[in-house]
Amino acid sequence: MEELLSTSFLLKFVKFGIVGFSGVLVDFSITFVCKEYLKIQKYVANAIGFTIAASTNYFLNRIWTFESTNPNVVLEFTRFFVIALIGLGINSAIVWAMSGKLKVNFYLSKLVATIVVTMWNFLINAYYTFA
Repeated sequence: MEELLSTSFLLKFVKFGIVGFSGVLVDFSITFVCKEYLKIQKYVANAIGFTIAASTNYFLNRIWTFESTNPNVVLEFTRFFVIALIGLGINSAIVWAMSGKLKVNFYLSKLVATIVVTMWNFLINAYYTFA
């Protein structure tokens, strides 16, 4: 528990947040270009945006946030990507449960889901992917 409150751990969380925000920009930009300009079907465009954003997030987190020197980049990337996919599932489940079933405002549901999934992604990546 003490490590969770350490300055270095909190700094990693801030860096993770910055990288995550850049990933949102990449995701939305790629999705927009694919859907609006390349006329790719919206769900396929969304999957492309997500995949490219998750990939750039992996490399930025590897280099900057966690400063990983693990030579097994393929395994590390696979772990990161699977965690991101699980996070996407958690996000979707929370939004569905809150917005669809409990009739909570969609954007409030999305905010709660984003907070939960950010914590999930950070902690699992810190203690598993980049441990």
